Amino acid sequence: PVVFNLALSPVIDGDFLPYDPSKLFNNMADIDYMAGVNDMDGHLFTGLDVPTINSGLVNTPIDDVKRLLAAYTKDKGKAGADNAYSTYTSNWGSNPSRETIKKTVVEIGTDFIFLVPTQAALYLHAANAKTGRTYSYLFSEPSRMGGITKPFPSWMGADHAEDLQYVFGKPFSSPQDYLPCHRDVSGYIIAYWTNFAKTGDPNKGGQSVPTPWPQFTSTGHQYVEIHHDMNKAYVRQKLRIRHVHFWTSVLPNLPILASE
Repeated sequence: PVVFNLALSPVIDGDFLPYDPSKLFNNMADIDYMAGVNDMDGHLFTGLDVPTINSGLVNTPIDDVKRLLAAYTKDKGKAGADNAYSTYTSNWGSNPSRETIKKTVVEIGTDFIFLVPTQAALYLHAANAKTGRTYSYLFSEPSRMGGITKPFPSWMGADHAEDLQYVFGKPFSSPQDYLPCHRDVSGYIIAYWTNFAKTGDPNKGGQSVPTPWPQFTSTGHQYVEIHHDMNKAYVRQKLRIRHVHFWTSVLPNLPILASE
């Protein structure tokens, strides 16, 4: 997978990063913390690994799904790949649609690269915090690059970094390029982010928000889904918990494949 070929990655050097980050959360657990992902963050990477996901006319072979999972679980051998495949295809039924298979590929990349590490960090912060507050979000505003005659399929959600145009108010500075719904979601994000920067609470700080954002707790795992028509129904719990459990608990407990 292309993500394994990134030229730069953090290392534990004993100085700037003295220990594994999971062991350092005690040091910052009482600093208010907000983190989240885009619902199709992994599309940028899986689109390179499995190019057929972006073609509405070409099937994505199930073998490509298996190969991607095998690469992500290679240290655990066949047991890891089989467990992963079972986890990600449990809702496929006997005859999954072309769209279902393609979306599953994106979900795999999103979970492995972005969502699961972010959720693990949120779990650690919430578990260690005494006074610090923890907030989780999922950004799901559909990509403006998806649809007929566009590069990506019509089922596309929010690709990697697509939230940034809304964070920095592009729908307001370039209104001719956006719809009113895009200005809505940009306004929501700016309000939440500004409030959090001021007070450590995305709900308080002088900016009106579309719905109260509850704290993420170790039991409820509450989060908000950020979208242009969000309301109280967009407050949810336990984001992809079955898949997070697979990557953080099931897979690590499988035996490591002995190197030849």
